[in-house]
Amino acid sequence: MSNDEQKAPQLDTSIPHTARIWNYLLGGKDNFAADRAVGDQILVGQPELAENARLSRAFLNRAVRYLAAEAGVRQFLDIGTGLPTANNTHEVAQSAAPESRIVYVDNDPLVLTHARALLTSRPEGLTSYVDADMHDMDLVLREAARTLDFSEPVAILFMGVLGHVEKDSVAQGMVSKAMDAVPSGSYLALYDSAPVSPEVVEAARIWNESAALPYHLRSTDRLAQFFEGLELVEPGLVPVTRWRPETEAREVEQYGGVGRKP
Repeated sequence: MSNDEQKAPQLDTSIPHTARIWNYLLGGKDNFAADRAVGDQILVGQPELAENARLSRAFLNRAVRYLAAEAGVRQFLDIGTGLPTANNTHEVAQSAAPESRIVYVDNDPLVLTHARALLTSRPEGLTSYVDADMHDMDLVLREAARTLDFSEPVAILFMGVLGHVEKDSVAQGMVSKAMDAVPSGSYLALYDSAPVSPEVVEAARIWNESAALPYHLRSTDRLAQFFEGLELVEPGLVPVTRWRPETEAREVEQYGGVGRKP
């Protein structure tokens, strides 16, 4: 047996997995029966959640496209990558600016395996992966600096992942440390879910009973605190379907925004 085979993560398909559940809701194929069972249970109470997942992904795409094509950002730090799907951060950024450099961060062995196989770069740019927990921001930033130049603007992305951090002070500390490491002209882009209806709260309860990694809803006022000290890009912190939409879509419980470091 090779060293790579010895180090390969053990895959227990009987335990629901957060990244695979979200992959299922996004219409992906990297999931198993246990993941689909949790996803289906959530969809019973909130049948629109699968569409919401895709609408949130579309916000990521629009935000990255704005940052690369309009704001001129050429470096991206995507923290909490999740399982690769269509139109990943590097694909969107490099379609606008092929020389873009992208660092993905996650600490899940399953995600790591997929990322190494699928997250490849255009030859003009560079894509790399950091195996680290976002709670250890010192490690994240130190490893990301092998690919990114922190003397130049960086777009830092927390897409749907800060809800996995229970305490606001801890989540805000992570965001602040990341933004403190990058210069003026850098950006923060994020979205997360807000408790806008009883159905959303119930869906979060079901998720937290079944998934290994709990998710904590935050009000829009609490989400807005992540952007303190930054200049919010119009239209501000809004339902993700209202952030520079390309087509009309209903409002969702996911709120997102983009802020510029002055």
